[in-house]
Amino acid sequence: MNSEPAPSAPPDAARPTRAFADDWQEWHRRHEETRADRHGFLAVAGLHWLTAEPQRFPGVPGEWRTGTDGPVVTLADDEEIVVDGRRIRERHQFGVIAERAGITVEIDGGVLEVARRGGRDILRPRRPDHPLRTRYRGTATFPPAERWVLQGRFVPFERPRPTTVGAAVEGLQHIYDAPGRIEFCVDGLPLSLTAFNGVTPGSLSVLFTDTTSGITTYGANRSLAVGTPDEQGRVTLDFNRAVNLPCAYTDFATCPLPPTENRLPVAVEAGEKIPYERLAADPATRS
Repeated sequence: MNSEPAPSAPPDAARPTRAFADDWQEWHRRHEETRADRHGFLAVAGLHWLTAEPQRFPGVPGEWRTGTDGPVVTLADDEEIVVDGRRIRERHQFGVIAERAGITVEIDGGVLEVARRGGRDILRPRRPDHPLRTRYRGTATFPPAERWVLQGRFVPFERPRPTTVGAAVEGLQHIYDAPGRIEFCVDGLPLSLTAFNGVTPGSLSVLFTDTTSGITTYGANRSLAVGTPDEQGRVTLDFNRAVNLPCAYTDFATCPLPPTENRLPVAVEAGEKIPYERLAADPATRS
């Protein structure tokens, strides 16, 4: 065995790696702050499906129903909600809510999300004192590695392709218009991912699983934001920034699942791992 110490790298050689790691740490710190917001998805305390039949739900003021004109709430004399700064004490009609949109209503002790998912109207109370939020201790990740910053090429479809995917809630489906696919390689293996539109105009988002899914990473999905392609369609896939969706933490989420073609046959050992909360709830996922 060679006992000689390995030659030390020149000081300048370490700087890009250190800068890369510092940049990733700052990004993930901000991501964790957003996730743990007082009214973020860790504060969701329930998931209620509206029907044409008026219903009451635990911890939610009013009697709720929905129909072709959207959700309607009727409040008792001692109940109120706040909508757009206005106190509502009798009846309020929200109107038709667009798919994947929602309205935030103030209620005693938190807020109430009135939203539409998979063609159905739902209520989700969000309370800052919900145990999932107050006990949250962060999400484990793989160490950031520059080898998982990959260059790809966006190939647009002739026209946006309606793509139906499953959901974390059994029996629910989501439909997205996929503008194209992203082609890239991992260790020389050609791969591709169907892309959906991102949060900002022109940006992209991909949902995927890989061979770590259900072992070290959450089994149902992970998500990766991708910047706007350049004029040649070039994009960067930084899998160090692959994140869990809300369904990785709570059963009150309606997250979409990846398209079948987005099941990667490689181990993407980068980004976020299975949340501690899910490990504690399901011993079978422990590794």
